[in-house]
Amino acid sequence: MKAPKQSRHGHLVSALAFVAGALCVSVAAPAYAVLGGEPMSAPKGATATSAKAVARAAVASGASSATTTSAANYTVRSTTLASGTVINEYLSTEGVVFGIAWHGPRVPDLASLLGSYFPQYQQGLKAQRAARGGRGPVSVQGSGLVVDSGGHMGSFAGSAYLPQSLPAGVSASDIQ
Repeated sequence: MKAPKQSRHGHLVSALAFVAGALCVSVAAPAYAVLGGEPMSAPKGATATSAKAVARAAVASGASSATTTSAANYTVRSTTLASGTVINEYLSTEGVVFGIAWHGPRVPDLASLLGSYFPQYQQGLKAQRAARGGRGPVSVQGSGLVVDSGGHMGSFAGSAYLPQSLPAGVSASDIQ
């Protein structure tokens, strides 16, 4: 049986419906921080966002612990997603995200959070799973990316940061 021939008007309506559907999907997609990029805009359904400026004293290399250089400033922005998961973004004074931490009932979309670093994370995860098996906490330790994640159903936590982008005086333990 031959399909009925569609008119020009029918093609136009179909094309417009496709474009409208694609726009709806892109608008509904969550907006997250991208590691190494700009901070996230509050996604739909986020219940709270706050920011806190932090100053850390940086110890000059080779100096005694009593000698400090200028303070390293960064900002921590916290957003609670509709799922209840809290994402903390660590921003340099230039406004670039150098670290992200999360805790809550669900793991956030790591592909969105890690951005261009996601393939590096996937490679590290694949190597870890090959060595240890497919279960347990994740610890990807590379020279350009560090990701730790773990938990159990209803309670997950993790962090990701760029070691080369940590401001002076900021350590990995500050990202939580």
